[in-house]
Amino acid sequence: MGLFDWIGGQFIDVIEWTDDSHDTMVYRFNRQGNEIKYGAKLIVRASQVAVFVNEGEIADILTAGTYELETKNIPILTSLQHWDHGFDSPFKAEVYFLNTKRFIDLKWGTKNPIMVRDKEFAMVRLRAFGSYEIRIKEPQVFMEEIVGTDGHFTTDEIDKQLTNLIVSKFATVIGNADTPVLDMAGNYEIFGGFITDKISPYFTEYGLELTKILIENISLPPEVEKALDVRSSRAITGNLDDHLKYQSAEALANGSGGMSDMVGMGAGLAMGQQMAQSMQQVYNQPQQSTTPPASMPPPVPNQAPQYHVAINGASQGPYPMQTIIEYITQGTITKESLVWSEGMAGWTPASKVFADKFAQVPPPLV
Repeated sequence: MGLFDWIGGQFIDVIEWTDDSHDTMVYRFNRQGNEIKYGAKLIVRASQVAVFVNEGEIADILTAGTYELETKNIPILTSLQHWDHGFDSPFKAEVYFLNTKRFIDLKWGTKNPIMVRDKEFAMVRLRAFGSYEIRIKEPQVFMEEIVGTDGHFTTDEIDKQLTNLIVSKFATVIGNADTPVLDMAGNYEIFGGFITDKISPYFTEYGLELTKILIENISLPPEVEKALDVRSSRAITGNLDDHLKYQSAEALANGSGGMSDMVGMGAGLAMGQQMAQSMQQVYNQPQQSTTPPASMPPPVPNQAPQYHVAINGASQGPYPMQTIIEYITQGTITKESLVWSEGMAGWTPASKVFADKFAQVPPPLV
């Protein structure tokens, strides 16, 4: 290498930064000890700002454009103690490029469930996750508060702090919301915009702008979701008797152990109850006697119809009409209660089977 080549290598003619990554927020131009020549060109692209730093002090912030580093273009530099020569000689400075584009698809999520009040479930624990978008709004604040002297600052270095900030504020917002849990899924977009407005002011303390928060899911605890699935299955099944048979078959198919044992016991009790009812019905039917008549005639079989009643989700009975009337008077059987008797096609509301009996019930005392 010749002497003039070595001297020429000490000066930088063009200062620029092209980024092919998706997560770099700040990049410090690598001088490697070289000086910046008076009149050198600085290229700042549309999605960038350039920050000059001298001895830890921000000298100037330049937006998109092409600059020739002269005194008239960078007046603030001339006021620093090392610019007394007015750029007649080469100078040294740190140049940071800040990426002002929008950084998207940054993930957030609750680490632990959030306890909230709900109109339907009273109290419930919720988990939530989604994504958010940010961009640098105040370069000087961002440099002073977050970046410092980091020469290659990425979203990974601040993502954890921002996620904690979102989750903490999200808990406050969702705790004060009046939207029922089951209605949140239909209002994710509106709810996300509302949360963005509430949380974005806290991002300005870092020189950032929170442009959007997206909610991908708000979920209930597994045991609550399971209960909802059972409730949905019950609604789809419709007929109570068919639903009991369905549960019994599921318990037998799933084997034994833990919860399946409990379900199996319940299924066994239900099957035993049905067998007892069948035996009682057989006993109540008239039997053909093959023995000669005794001195005392057998009791007259009960020919009056008896009814099964669905009480608290379980079939009870059969009961004679006198017991049915007593239950109606006591309020145990309401007009919406389902009843069934031999010969009926299926479970039928009590108001249709005992319409005249409900008319006899006295009105409540005032």
